[in-house]
Amino acid sequence: MKKELLIGCGSMRDKRLVCDNTKEWSDLTTLDYNPDHNPDVVWDLMDADVLPPVWKDEFDEIHAYEVLEHLGQQGDYKLFFKQFTAFHRALKPNGHLCVTCPSRHSIWALGDPSHTRVLQKEMLMFLDQESYSQVGTTSMSDFRGIYKADFKTMYVLEDDEKFQFILKAIK
Repeated sequence: MKKELLIGCGSMRDKRLVCDNTKEWSDLTTLDYNPDHNPDVVWDLMDADVLPPVWKDEFDEIHAYEVLEHLGQQGDYKLFFKQFTAFHRALKPNGHLCVTCPSRHSIWALGDPSHTRVLQKEMLMFLDQESYSQVGTTSMSDFRGIYKADFKTMYVLEDDEKFQFILKAIK
């Protein structure tokens, strides 16, 4: 049985992205900072540990729907890499991180006053260790000193309203 985590669940429990044609949740754990939404785990994703530290190689899939744009600030690369490192730690080898957020082209990207950053597809290359081979030959910044996790991009969809992606944890 597949073990799944839905972070920033709020009151919603629908599955929006599918990795293996499984449209229903398997063994689902929900996480939210607001206890009024009745999550399985009450946790602030801005916490120093981002995710509970006991979660190591725990989940086959982590789903984050319309939540990452609320966390951190645009340009806060340290928190960006800390969050993705925590997701990587919590995923089993070859586990998947499934994310939806507003597209950079959407009026909601920065039109919603609670959105503090915009994620875009170009950022995904910084999560793939192989991409750093271009450091020194392009303008790509080198974050290998603070970021050791590794993800491969499996799926990307960006249109005028939404940005969706699925990453695979390489371990």
